[in-house]
Amino acid sequence: MVFNTGAALLDAIVLAVVSHEEIGTYGYKITQEVRQVIDLSESTLYPVLRRLQKYGFLDVYDRECGGRNRRYYRITGSGRSQLNNYQSEWKEYAGKITGIFEGGALHE
Repeated sequence: MVFNTGAALLDAIVLAVVSHEEIGTYGYKITQEVRQVIDLSESTLYPVLRRLQKYGFLDVYDRECGGRNRRYYRITGSGRSQLNNYQSEWKEYAGKITGIFEGGALHE
């Protein structure tokens, strides 16, 4: 993709992916789902996950899988609230950009 993905948009995408699983999900699976829409490496993902955890938007816990522990990330109530804010902002922003592309006038 030719467009850069800023930190806020990346946070929003990761929160959206994590929110789809009630029990949470793990880093590799998050990376694979995010890669369906943007190019993302695991080395980029983990700082995002740590930042979202620091802000209280994600809970982190370990769960046994195949004899090893796997780190899971689960969205919190404040994370869900932040995701709702991101979704509202995105709809407004995307609508404005689409309007410009389609030749319409911007209304403030």
